[in-house]
Amino acid sequence: MRKLLLLSMLACVGYASAQVAVTYDDEAQWKAYDDFNNAFLDKTRNIYKADTKQPNADHRGNGYRDNDVSGCAAAIWCQAIMYDMVINAYNRAILEGDRTRANKYKRLHNSIYNGEKAHYVNFDFDNPNTNNGWFVYDDIMWWTCALARAYEAFGSNAYLNYSEKSFCRVWYGSEAVGDDGSYADPARFPGASGGGMFWEWQPIAHANPHKAGDFRSACINFPTVIAACLLHRLVPEGRTPPTEARPTRQTKEWYLEKAKEIYAWADGTLVRKTTSGGMALGQVADGIHGGGPEYSDHLYNQATYIGASCLLYLLTHEQAYLTNAQRGANYVMNKMCTSSILKYENGYEQGIYTAIYAQYMKLLIYDCGLSDTWVNRYMGHIRRNIQKAYTNMDTTRGIQKGNFAQATASTDVVESYGASGMPALMLMFPARDMDATPVESVNEDECNIPSDVYTPDGRLVMRDATEEQVHELDSGLYIFQRKKILVK
Repeated sequence: MRKLLLLSMLACVGYASAQVAVTYDDEAQWKAYDDFNNAFLDKTRNIYKADTKQPNADHRGNGYRDNDVSGCAAAIWCQAIMYDMVINAYNRAILEGDRTRANKYKRLHNSIYNGEKAHYVNFDFDNPNTNNGWFVYDDIMWWTCALARAYEAFGSNAYLNYSEKSFCRVWYGSEAVGDDGSYADPARFPGASGGGMFWEWQPIAHANPHKAGDFRSACINFPTVIAACLLHRLVPEGRTPPTEARPTRQTKEWYLEKAKEIYAWADGTLVRKTTSGGMALGQVADGIHGGGPEYSDHLYNQATYIGASCLLYLLTHEQAYLTNAQRGANYVMNKMCTSSILKYENGYEQGIYTAIYAQYMKLLIYDCGLSDTWVNRYMGHIRRNIQKAYTNMDTTRGIQKGNFAQATASTDVVESYGASGMPALMLMFPARDMDATPVESVNEDECNIPSDVYTPDGRLVMRDATEEQVHELDSGLYIFQRKKILVK
């Protein structure tokens, strides 16, 4: 049997010609991110403002919707998502070999990191100050993920240390605050009351122990899985397991074990597994208060389910995780779009959801070895949304309010949450990759589709090939599952 050698991660498949014209290019994408920062980054504090009416980012507040224009900062957890964006900008510049831009965004990253750390009580995750401290578990866990990605990009041990400390603070609780941790340990909460992660502690400053029926939400459970997967990937081998009651770091093996455990509970409890009442596989519930799952569609829950599933697939190569990731994505495309455009959620902070979706759809499309059929469908969906946002942006300020289907006027007050969506998608999906077939409809419940095989110049060799069939091809270089392979 011939041997397959993986050569690179290049996406060199021969996509069909686009049917929706893309009117932006890579330079326009970089400009969109710079314009976002020009509009919302407080250049003194180096954290993000809540909206365009705020003179600076000074304190917590909902902003202009509450007639507060005294200097409201964006929400603490949303700051983490905006911090992800500068890491993504740096990573893209590195991949494109653009050293000038890489240096620019590395400097910007350092400024934002220092600004966020200074404002949010020096990343003291035991500080429950409700203005610039920490008071629900998911706020902390979003930062755990972001700081892990910062370590992966820039290599400073401080980022990894804060990421691990924050993860362990969520898991085990805080002696200073008195909470017993987010983990709903089945040994303490038997039966349906156990498993997964609690969303909050109460009261904020002096917490009572959790009790059965306290809220376990998707927005803490799936980010916990993502963070645990990232930390498993990043921490060194050979650590001695900690013995203290509240450790500040864990072993590589422990992180993966807990990622699998929390995922199993959340996937089994919070995700629709059958089609009924017009609803589809892959719908993620917002959470559970002790009864049944409470279904309401929120893009960030779908997004983190996709991300958690992808990361576990990449770590374990178990097909069930990838199937789940695609079900989560397909639910968005089937049920949460109008004419292929993402529906906009207009609540406080909900505009940030698209930026989270961008983070994990990139992981699904670029990293998971999908067939060309699926890559084309997902890329077409992404392209339609970026193009609609770009068409409807305010060209004076270079920003879009987040409702991609509506035009943004130069006089509109725009929140940083919604405005993050267009540049976040653009950073993750370069314009040159947008030549894909647009989505017509996606109704497949199963996602175990083999991949087509191409020559490097785009000639189709075999449709829906299995890895075993590729082994039997003549010796040469091919594109299979969006990777270059050499058959010997």
